[in-house]
Amino acid sequence: MEKAATTFFSLALVLMLMHCFVALAGGAANYTSSDESALLAFKTHITYDPNHILATNWSTNTSFCNWVGVSCRHRGQNRVTSLNLSNMGLQGTIPPQIGNLSFLTYFNISFNHFNGHLPAELGQLRRLKVFH
Repeated sequence: MEKAATTFFSLALVLMLMHCFVALAGGAANYTSSDESALLAFKTHITYDPNHILATNWSTNTSFCNWVGVSCRHRGQNRVTSLNLSNMGLQGTIPPQIGNLSFLTYFNISFNHFNGHLPAELGQLRRLKVFH
C-alpha cells in the first residue's frame, strides 16, 4: 500500500510540475507576442519611412529581436529592452501600445519627425531610463 501511495504522489508531482512548465512557457509566449504586437503597432503609426527600413525589415518572418533598431534581453524569453530609431527620417505618431514594452530601458527616436501627443502609456514603462 505504501508503494502505491508513493507512486501516486510521484505521478501527481510530475503532472503538477508539467502544468507549471506549460503555464510558464505560455506566459513567455504571451509577453513575446505582446512586445511584437507593440512594435507592429508602432510601425503602423509610421506615415513616412524614406529608406523603407521598417517597411522591409520589421516583418513577422523574422524575430523582432533581429529587427533594425530593436535590442532584446534573451534570458528565458525575448523582451525588448532598447528601441533606437534615431536619424531615420521617420514621420508619424507614437501609439499607446508602446506602453506594453515593459522591459524597455532605452527609447531613442530623436532626429525624426513625430507629431501628436505623447501617449500616457509611456508612464507605464517603469524600467525606462533614457528617452530621446
